Amino acid sequence: QVQLVESGGDLVQPGGSLRLSCAASGRIFSIFAMGWYRQAPGKQRELVATITSGGNTNYVDSVKGRFTISRDNAKNTVYLQMNSLKPEDTAVYYCNADVTYRSGTYSFKRDSCWGQGTQVTVSS
Repeated sequence: QVQLVESGGDLVQPGGSLRLSCAASGRIFSIFAMGWYRQAPGKQRELVATITSGGNTNYVDSVKGRFTISRDNAKNTVYLQMNSLKPEDTAVYYCNADVTYRSGTYSFKRDSCWGQGTQVTVSS
């Protein structure tokens, strides 16, 4: 019912920058929070950054000062600006959204929705 599509992943040199985007579509009523997660090979998926509809943000310590999460509520889109990228940032980055959507004429559902992921590779 609700789809999240990430884009912007690429191969970039250490110290470079990338901007990821994630657009939510469907019968969306509201999105409370959106976030970015990442998973490197052989590692657990970890929370990178979150942002609420009111603009409150949180970051994992390893990206503080380098990454910035933002959102455009009108477009149901969340962004992750990544600067000063390091090889250890290499991972598949996934978008997540806490979405309330219309499932019927008088029916609503609230779900945590995931995108398909976008690959970020930091290497020379």
